[in-house]
Amino acid sequence: MKPTLLIFSLAVFTTTAFAKVERIWMTHQSPDNSKIAISWETTNPGESVVEFGTSPQLGESVKVDGSRTLHHVEIPLAQKDVVYHYRVKSGDQVSDINTFKGYPSKLLRIAVVANIRADAKLNFAAIKKDDPHLLISAGDTAMQYQFATQADKEATKSHSTAIDTQAEIFKSTPLMTSLGNLDRKIRPNGLSMEEPGYDIEATGYRKFFALPGKEWIWAWDIPDFDLRLISVDMSHTGDFGKPNQACHAFDKDSEQFKWFEETMNGTKAGFVVTMFGETGGTVRRHAEGGWKRVIGKGTLAISGECYHAERTEVDGVTYYNSSVRGNGTFGHDAQAAFSDKSASYQLLTLDREAGTLKSELKALDDGRVLDSKTFTRRAK
Repeated sequence: MKPTLLIFSLAVFTTTAFAKVERIWMTHQSPDNSKIAISWETTNPGESVVEFGTSPQLGESVKVDGSRTLHHVEIPLAQKDVVYHYRVKSGDQVSDINTFKGYPSKLLRIAVVANIRADAKLNFAAIKKDDPHLLISAGDTAMQYQFATQADKEATKSHSTAIDTQAEIFKSTPLMTSLGNLDRKIRPNGLSMEEPGYDIEATGYRKFFALPGKEWIWAWDIPDFDLRLISVDMSHTGDFGKPNQACHAFDKDSEQFKWFEETMNGTKAGFVVTMFGETGGTVRRHAEGGWKRVIGKGTLAISGECYHAERTEVDGVTYYNSSVRGNGTFGHDAQAAFSDKSASYQLLTLDREAGTLKSELKALDDGRVLDSKTFTRRAK
């Protein structure tokens, strides 16, 4: 009997001592890429610990005291051109050792996706083959439909589900997200401003993703590649002031437009990418053309609003749209220089030595290049 009891006891100990953490994702919360925020969820509350290093032996750790089930821990990225190994811990809950690429010194690859949502598992094999250092979601990362009351606006279930749809890539590649309307939808249809369809403050989204600045708008830099990314909050702007208003104010006197103009005017980077969740044609008309004017001071603009791939040239400025969902029938720009109905993503490749940014619209199913354009540094 004693051996049987001993085996049973060891089995119980092994199960309770090593409950595995599966849901892990990474973002950037600091204003540049010198740190990375590793996030995870646990079943039981506990402290937050990340062990990390440039080998499976790890060797360094960062701990955040306190007890929680949603964890965000920043760790430093001191080296380039290396592979980082890490695992997360919270009490008796621990992950496997995972890896991610440190940022490079010569060629930087960024994959831009939109409309991941939380209702379907998409095939990201082509994106994985491109081996990006960073993922950007240009809106509608999650689909927050299941909540019935404003009191539930802090819920993050749909964001968790979206992470689960591409669990392996989110464990190994940092994700920077830009707001779309579905990222903060709290009920199917708003009936009044007292019972709105969307949580304008995007409470659950900001709780779940550790992002720079105010989080609903942000600017973030990769200095080695002379790059600044700027995310603004515009989606379904035609519903502004109605029960289905889906973003903050965007007129010329609004907080975000003033912030955007100040941020762009203060930007020294040679490459500046602006992102939003509305069609480029609509954005260009807002603030009496102010958005068009300020976007034009950067390099290019990216939208994830419509379900097709598109490049539009207006007054020397390039506007893109792409979506991992294709065959869309809405939002086509009458001024588009290129358009394709394929489900797609955008690959940005920055060559530090050449001083160029190459933008490719690529088909999601097989990675074929649909459209390509190369940009040089803007005049400062």
